[in-house]
Amino acid sequence: MAIKQLVKRSAGWLYLNTPRPAAPLRGAGVILMLHRVLADDTSALLAHRTELCIGPQAFEHLLRWLKRHFDCVPLMDLLTAPVRAARPRVALTFDDGWRDNAINAFPLLQHHQVPASIFLSTDFIGSRQCFWWESVGETLWGSFGAQARQNLIEHLYGIGRPVPVALLDSATEPQRSQALAQYLQSLKAMSAQGLSQLADACPAQGTPQALDWQQVRQLEDSGLVRFGPHGASHAILTGLDDEQLEHELRRSHEALLRGCRQPLPVYCYPNGNHDTRVRERVAAHRYPYALGTRPGVWRGAHDPLALPRIGVSQHTAHHPSLLAWRMYQGARP
Repeated sequence: MAIKQLVKRSAGWLYLNTPRPAAPLRGAGVILMLHRVLADDTSALLAHRTELCIGPQAFEHLLRWLKRHFDCVPLMDLLTAPVRAARPRVALTFDDGWRDNAINAFPLLQHHQVPASIFLSTDFIGSRQCFWWESVGETLWGSFGAQARQNLIEHLYGIGRPVPVALLDSATEPQRSQALAQYLQSLKAMSAQGLSQLADACPAQGTPQALDWQQVRQLEDSGLVRFGPHGASHAILTGLDDEQLEHELRRSHEALLRGCRQPLPVYCYPNGNHDTRVRERVAAHRYPYALGTRPGVWRGAHDPLALPRIGVSQHTAHHPSLLAWRMYQGARP
């Protein structure tokens, strides 16, 4: 283990297990940001998956750890209910609306009776439309065969987005995975239309990636899960003009009203991107709260339209003392 990681894990453990260091979290709220829970932990370890994916063993380990140190509460309780306990509170949020939230995450949430909020990119719900980063990433990784991979590499070269040499020639799987993670990050600068066309250039997948509305209602009926909007097309809101922004916000809002019994009054910015114009338009759609991706803890003093969250990866779920370290960093004045 690297010395730096050991120091962070030790500091994180001390932060939550000794009275004086833990004091800054008392009365505070921590909003955790997750995305996917895969069917196995090994698949979640690779660099191009680990930031968005965790495995079921790591997820259950995280849930047990959270229940030892926090009051696990619904998001709206964390944001609006008065603090009655000395222990810090934590709320789980999932972005995008992946199908595995119902298949792999929900049984564990139900077993441990931990509530969660899922933020849906509504165009994908109940459709076979694919999240571009999943389709492109897995095609380039070779999950759909060598020919599909080569076809996409040639397509990317043709549009001026050649894949890095490290992805093609690296000797080790971790090096190739790291190169792919960095490459996918670079593609986020493309337009929503361009990214959609990239997804179309990948093989069609056999099963939908996203939840369907029946699953949404079943999870809602459990009383453990509530839903909010994460855009309609997952377009980066700051890159849209006024008309496009209005259309994106309205479409996701109306879809949630049709598909859910009690949508959350919380917006979740795709990729966490927001600015003054975006926040004003979100507020105009009667959302008093919105989630970003800036790390930190909630004390009621932040801008409610730029709520901080702490991301969970496979690594931090498996070693939650590292998560405690991130909380400590976020709680510092």
